[in-house]
Amino acid sequence: MRIGMIAPPWFPLPPQRYGGIEFVVSLLTEGLVRHGHDVTLFASGDSTTQARLSYIFARAPFEQIENGGHLEVMHSMEAYVRAPEFDVIHDHDGLASRTMGALVHRLVGTPVVATLHGPADAMTQEILSSLRHDLSFIAISEYQRGGFPDLSFAGTIPNAIDVEHMPFSVEKDDYFLFIGRMIADKGAHTAIDVARRLGTRLIMAGKVNEGPERQYYTERVEPFLSDNIHFRGEVDHDTKVELYKRARCTLFPIQWPEPFGLVMIESLACGTPVIAMRHGSVPEVIEHGRTGFIVETADEMVEAARHIDQIDPAECRRAVEERFGSDTFVTAHEAAYRRLLEDTARQPHASG
Repeated sequence: MRIGMIAPPWFPLPPQRYGGIEFVVSLLTEGLVRHGHDVTLFASGDSTTQARLSYIFARAPFEQIENGGHLEVMHSMEAYVRAPEFDVIHDHDGLASRTMGALVHRLVGTPVVATLHGPADAMTQEILSSLRHDLSFIAISEYQRGGFPDLSFAGTIPNAIDVEHMPFSVEKDDYFLFIGRMIADKGAHTAIDVARRLGTRLIMAGKVNEGPERQYYTERVEPFLSDNIHFRGEVDHDTKVELYKRARCTLFPIQWPEPFGLVMIESLACGTPVIAMRHGSVPEVIEHGRTGFIVETADEMVEAARHIDQIDPAECRRAVEERFGSDTFVTAHEAAYRRLLEDTARQPHASG
């Protein structure tokens, strides 16, 4: 297949630090190339890929992400003006990009599928529902998919990781781990509370943006840093996986219905169980009693942590290999593209 892959423009692929969407797009792109497809990746020029790389911005304009909607439009337009070159376009960019995709499909006929990487908030529901006759979608969890009942889905495909490049270890150090942005929804404050109540060392790593995130960090994280509670800031991939590998467990105390959560499967791949709050897709990722524990409250998280050594690291790794490996991920996308092409072939061209 000839595939046009649109990544967000803000961070290079693969990301070196922050960039969950970019990581997933990179994994998919490289996997499709290995499977013999002709892939053109639309990303920033400082990306690294085995696909054909097409770009508007030689360097990822991450410093303009908050006010750069026009840059996102310019970036995606480069892909859509070339629509006749592709059998299918796969869009991972924002809402403005999906609007262009719907128009291109209506005028040119090239099928467009868009992966939903975010939650089903009211604005997203309204905009995407207006495009449902011209776009197909891929959900990253059944929970997320349930929030968009009006859309046409080509499939539900959970996020994945390159398991072979994640270091596995049975030997653990005596610390708990929290990985995530410093925002209330991610729950760093709960991780701190749990660690303090247990008298256990906690290592945290994550991005702190300016504005409300900086205020959250200053008020609810920084005052509690101590010999036992450490904050490493934003770390690169190699440092992150070393932290996963040696942790007794990863705390995932999210406070909102997250559509997926790469942190969970990254940790499991390294043989480190996860204790997670029951929100969003958590029950689709964590197997309670096998790969960690699913809890409702901080009190339950404390109690679960006391039993974390009952979880076998090898079972954590095995679960990721079975369900969230890169080959499974790529194969599922190939099947979704084929279904999309078959459905498009059965429909009359809208401009005809």
